[in-house]
Amino acid sequence: MKQIVPHRLLAAALPALLFAAASFSQPAAARSDRLIIESGNNALSTEQARQEKEQWDDTRRLRNKVNSRVEKEFDKADTAFDVRDACDKSLNVNAYWEPKTLRCLDRRTGRPIAP
Repeated sequence: MKQIVPHRLLAAALPALLFAAASFSQPAAARSDRLIIESGNNALSTEQARQEKEQWDDTRRLRNKVNSRVEKEFDKADTAFDVRDACDKSLNVNAYWEPKTLRCLDRRTGRPIAP
């Protein structure tokens, strides 16, 4: 058991020793005696701009699809609400509202009727 303790101590202290050794090492020297001025019109920035525009267009197209779907569902519910209201107010005593199909039906025939 006495031999295990130094190994555990070494294993626990090893990361701290490596960190201390790395902090005393010399940083890499970079040359700074050259100045490069670009017009900003290079192939990499052009390609990146093209990809960003393509992604924006795809996102916009998807948002338009989602919005049109939501609008379609809203119009469907709004129309069903109006038809139900008209069916309930109908003078036809055989007219009833079918909530599953969202239609006004005739009690005798089961066919849709115009309220």
